[in-house]
Amino acid sequence: FSVFKKAKAAALNFLPILTWLPSYPVKKYLFSDVVSGVSTGVVQLPQGLAYAMLAAVPPVYGLYSSFYPLLIYIFFGTSRHVSIGTFAVISLMIGGVVVREAPDSMFYIQPTNGTNATAFVDEEARDARRVSVAVMLTTLVGIIQIVLGLLRFGFVAIYLTEPLVRGFTTAASMHVFVSQLKYLLGVKTQRFSGPLSVIYSVKAVFSDITSTNITSLIVGLVCLIFLYVVKDINERFKKKLPIPIPGEIIVVIVSTGISYGMSLSTDYKVDVVGKIPTGLLPPAVPEFSLLPSLVTDSFAVAVVGFSIDISLAKIFALKYGYSVDGNQELIALGLCNFISSFFRTFAITCSMSRSLVQESTGGKTQIAGLVVSLVVLVVVVAIGFVFQPLPQTVLAAIIMVNLVGMFKQFRDIPTLWRTSKIELAIWLVAFVASVLLGLEYGLLVAVTFAILTVIYRTQSPKTAVLGHVSDTGLYCDVDEYEEAAEYEGIKIFCSNSSIYFANSDLYVNTLKEKVIQSAVPKKTEGGKQQAQLYSEDLCKGESSFPLSPCETDIFIEPLSTVHSIILDWTSANFIDSVGAKAIKQVLSFQWNQIQSKQSVVQLDTLQFFTGIITTDMVFPTVHDAVLHCQHRNSHQPNNLTGANTGNQEEVVEATC
Repeated sequence: FSVFKKAKAAALNFLPILTWLPSYPVKKYLFSDVVSGVSTGVVQLPQGLAYAMLAAVPPVYGLYSSFYPLLIYIFFGTSRHVSIGTFAVISLMIGGVVVREAPDSMFYIQPTNGTNATAFVDEEARDARRVSVAVMLTTLVGIIQIVLGLLRFGFVAIYLTEPLVRGFTTAASMHVFVSQLKYLLGVKTQRFSGPLSVIYSVKAVFSDITSTNITSLIVGLVCLIFLYVVKDINERFKKKLPIPIPGEIIVVIVSTGISYGMSLSTDYKVDVVGKIPTGLLPPAVPEFSLLPSLVTDSFAVAVVGFSIDISLAKIFALKYGYSVDGNQELIALGLCNFISSFFRTFAITCSMSRSLVQESTGGKTQIAGLVVSLVVLVVVVAIGFVFQPLPQTVLAAIIMVNLVGMFKQFRDIPTLWRTSKIELAIWLVAFVASVLLGLEYGLLVAVTFAILTVIYRTQSPKTAVLGHVSDTGLYCDVDEYEEAAEYEGIKIFCSNSSIYFANSDLYVNTLKEKVIQSAVPKKTEGGKQQAQLYSEDLCKGESSFPLSPCETDIFIEPLSTVHSIILDWTSANFIDSVGAKAIKQVLSFQWNQIQSKQSVVQLDTLQFFTGIITTDMVFPTVHDAVLHCQHRNSHQPNNLTGANTGNQEEVVEATC
């Protein structure tokens, strides 16, 4: 019976559809899901065609990538509202790899008639090679995501913090926008990838701007303005409109009709989508010979794709009161990419704009996703050829308007300036590095910088001397809160970071500066020279000066009324051996007591409790330590006490 229960639990975890489909309320949800699916499907179609251009593959492969992954995600995904399929950032990352591995220069053909005619690109061979690269990259992305999910590595997304992701996606939107300028203007330029590709692309477009196709530019600008107005209307009146106005599909249908009727391709030299094969391709094994050169890129695409998906999935889950499993989402995305790649798709994730359409039009479950896939299937199988006259400038306009939301992320800069300079630095580094170095290297630089900021924050912690706020149980920084007052004879020292090898020296020096030096012993008239040396050693943190306890009692007496020091280590998640030794070095020659968030067992493992430092003084709160110090002062005037403001067991050391 227990084996059966475990098997059932495993099946439910691996196939989340089994948790909701059997109890699906048909009468309550079906109509909403169908309406939502159709609405999202008419957005998916033009975006699939457009994002294939970003991926540097023929448009029909965008439709394939808008069909197969949706069917798979329905069974394995845990989010009820995200819309899986093509996405601008991922498509652009794939396009960068594809162009690098299959550039135009590999497919130049010299005329065979011996004339001086210029060489031309064999587009059919180039496109076939690029599709092979995109498919193999997608296979690798799927394998990586599946493995990470099975190894429970869903937590990797935490290293892509929100400022990093927003800075990175804003930079990606810049890359996308620049890449579409040549289609909007109708100029033919080389596609660049790698560091400084944005600069090279802009330079190439403006160098050839005199050859702009005026018809292409007019069509593109009209579509751009129309789509922006429709997008603004949908945003302003989203509560009044039953469903968003499908501006993109309207533009596609109208522009396709105009292009066909006016023969824009032949008479006005406007670039169009071209041949769209009818039907689905049979499954085929990816070219694994391409694998060695794609491993690094596949990791970047896998992590970014998962990060975008889980971020949006968590937003919807929080809004509608259900949970999503990060590890299962990794597996679901991995299966979407891996299985679909055998049907010639490129890597996918969820789309922000389509997910919002699916949610705002009443989508309740992934049945809406099923309807979306059926809409795409009808186009691919039956009427795909209708879109062959569609001008590429229209697809460029669709892509550019969909970047508006990402460009609004520039508003993060003044907000972060007011709230967190470090997070602003992460945002700016992610943006600048990704714009200048390319998305892959930019992501690596951004993640590295984000990790360094964590090190910086822990290496340079904030420290404070705490005082008690009367009539409360609070202890606050006396420099920031006027109501906080120190107890007579007691110093409470607090640090907001762990204590380890990188910051132990700074912690000790700050402790001496703010606390210990205020309690430095002073000389009596007798034994003046010895007391002077002892005082100097105390300030240096050295415990080797050869004074016996008796000599100390004879020659040294307190300079101030400070008789106890409490070290609040509530914020210390860990203390390593270097930090423990540094603290012991300071405390072992003077009155000593310490409080820490670490358990007694953990500190005992570091051999912290030796000699004068014992486990006898353990307090649950700072206030308990204060009461202890006040009580001890009447019996042992020189002692150092520590406690924790938390509820966990705290370590306090004491010596005379």
